[in-house]
Amino acid sequence: MAEKAEQPIIIRRKKGGHGGHHSGAWKVAFADFMTAMMAFFLVMWLVGQKDEVKQAVAGYFRDPGKYNTEGKAGVLKGSESMIEADGPSNGILDQKNPTGGGPSDQEKNALTLVAKSILDELSRHEAFDRLKKNITLQLTSEGLRIVLNESENSAAFFEPGSSKLLQQSAIILITIAKELGTLQNRLVLEGHTDAAYGGEKGYTNWELSADRANAARRLMEVSGLWDGQVREVRGFADEFPMIQNAPYDHRNRRVTIVVLYESRASQYDQIEVGADLMGENNG
Repeated sequence: MAEKAEQPIIIRRKKGGHGGHHSGAWKVAFADFMTAMMAFFLVMWLVGQKDEVKQAVAGYFRDPGKYNTEGKAGVLKGSESMIEADGPSNGILDQKNPTGGGPSDQEKNALTLVAKSILDELSRHEAFDRLKKNITLQLTSEGLRIVLNESENSAAFFEPGSSKLLQQSAIILITIAKELGTLQNRLVLEGHTDAAYGGEKGYTNWELSADRANAARRLMEVSGLWDGQVREVRGFADEFPMIQNAPYDHRNRRVTIVVLYESRASQYDQIEVGADLMGENNG
């Protein structure tokens, strides 16, 4: 019987297949799509910003080198401003850091914009026209310092010799609180007096300065500040006059709100604890 002929093995190849899915073309297309979406969202974010932010961004793209070396031109125009340098009457904003360290330029610029925003909001209120000369904004080594000082012949923020806030001036603190409550920065409130106060027995400039700072804190905390934003309340009496060579000057009677740089605020939480001296003494 003849052997059965072997059947030939036939291999059929399919054309096409999934080879195309293993190429990197889709990754390039996806990257282009994500870049376009990021640009779209940046444009939408910029459209909703205030004019000073738009001007700052435009100034950076026009001349990045000048923006980095000459104080970020375009954020604040001109030299006339209520934002002053550290000191009672030293002109306008000084962004230099004399200590050689501390906050970054980005932090300084951010608080500069905050100061401008606060002034814009205050200018909407009638009380600001009356108290414009009693409000000073300074950039210091701690952060943005907002000084509210009393007038010479009439009360500006507090009743004379008292920690009771004047109702017609409270809108100033309320407006400032609403603006600062949008920040992550911690705050310190300070109270200062001049050297002339002679209150009731046992109630000195120390109590008055601390009580005024606390009164400002209470109003601001119910007007926009978030819980825990106030890091510290200080009462300095007449120990640190704003006008150092005139301890009885009315400008020494003031409440100061310090918006701390984030780098500075962290230092308050880093207290180095040494040895227990009482324990060593008892030993």
